[in-house]
Amino acid sequence: MEESLRTYKVVTYGCQMNVHDSERLSGLLEEAGYAKAAQDADPDLVVFNTCAVRENADNKLYGNLGRLAPVKQQHEGMQIAVGGCLAQKDRDTIVRRAPWVDVVFGTHNIGHLPALLERARVEERAQVEILESLETFPSTLPTRRESAYAAWVAISVGCNNTCTFCIVPALRGKEEDRRPGDILAEVEALVAEGVVEVTLLGQNVNSYGSDLGDREAFSKLLRACGDVEGLERVRFTSPHPRDFTDDVIAAMAQTPNVMHQLHMPLQSGSDTVLKAMRRSYRQARYLEIIRKVREAMPDAAISTDIIVGFPGETDEDFEQTLHVVREARFTNAFTFQYSKRPGTPAAEMDGQIPKAVVQERYDRLIALQEEISWEENKKQVGRRLEILVAEGEGKKDDRTDRLSGRAPDNRLVHFTRPAEGVRPGDVVTVEITYAAPHHLLAEGAPIGVRRTRAGDAWEKRQAAPAAKPAGVMLGLPTIGAPAPAAAPAGPGCGCD
Repeated sequence: MEESLRTYKVVTYGCQMNVHDSERLSGLLEEAGYAKAAQDADPDLVVFNTCAVRENADNKLYGNLGRLAPVKQQHEGMQIAVGGCLAQKDRDTIVRRAPWVDVVFGTHNIGHLPALLERARVEERAQVEILESLETFPSTLPTRRESAYAAWVAISVGCNNTCTFCIVPALRGKEEDRRPGDILAEVEALVAEGVVEVTLLGQNVNSYGSDLGDREAFSKLLRACGDVEGLERVRFTSPHPRDFTDDVIAAMAQTPNVMHQLHMPLQSGSDTVLKAMRRSYRQARYLEIIRKVREAMPDAAISTDIIVGFPGETDEDFEQTLHVVREARFTNAFTFQYSKRPGTPAAEMDGQIPKAVVQERYDRLIALQEEISWEENKKQVGRRLEILVAEGEGKKDDRTDRLSGRAPDNRLVHFTRPAEGVRPGDVVTVEITYAAPHHLLAEGAPIGVRRTRAGDAWEKRQAAPAAKPAGVMLGLPTIGAPAPAAAPAGPGCGCD
């Protein structure tokens, strides 16, 4: 009788880079013979891909590990692995606090996970392996992508910035850029598989080229993506205002498949706070970038990251942030209350702001941004938009008999289900009839439906039987892919 496959689940916290890494982890496990666990089943392996940016990252991890301890006792042969930024930072602390963990691995050695799991099984003790520098660029590893129609493509890893609130550079290392030819080869291969939307990914995506000696490498890469036949939408995240140059704006405006959508982290509107954060731009520079983007692309949807309550932030500093929000008129903002992260300079700064003050400022910022988001979305009413049909974007779709997807500028749109069948990856043209702060609604019958290669790829994936493992790696039982990743806290790591 054939031995049943070992199953696994990957739980992801944090930024898009972690989501992308989880796709790599899933690909590695599938190649090693694992099978993705059913949603409600207890898997044989749970992998936590962690984030160290938020203050509650530790509590969330150890709380989940605590809940798994009795499950593991009852589940013979179950293994637990912890990777990502928190693992890179805490190392042996994880095994000391949760001795039932089998493997701890860092951000630089995700490719070692299958071997570490096998070693832990054979030696019957925890394996902790943290490397200080990248061994293999993640994009060379096997991948189990969650989407048949949209894909992340990492163009760099690491970060050369020294923001005082951010621990990511210490955990991800210095920036390392992929060669443009390798990136484009991956993009072309994805498009050949049916992908129609690609998001170029990096901790500081528009500094791409600093490792290659070409300051215009990123804009050249955007234009090169425009030459990939069949690639309909190109996005990127997250840029840094310091490195956002006019050639990038021109490439966005002049390359038809580069979307007029920009995520531009602000963090604070106060020059004093920006200096304390070691952000190498000031309010005037930031607003000038926004002005140039809107001049080149009047329809651009711009989003941002903002931290409230950074040490030393005064009422006047906070008012400067509100001023920038009013001037920039962001489509939406990912807002964070400052939290101390051990190992960052900001954690030791004087002037830590009381929680009550931070909360009051945060509430005012949220109220202002909600008002602006709603006003900006109302401008979309009456427009005809091409929506890329998505999977899992609309939580109420089954109840309302609607579908959901993304407009070219990445706004979320819920629309009436067409009479003819459509699939995730297909494109539907609709007319917007209603706007809310965080989504748009098209209540009338869709104007047109375009079936795409991406929809074909989705349909083929749904119809395909579970792939039989290629073989056994390093003595592991034949085992497959990760559970859908948790939604990231916001674009980038919130620290770009």
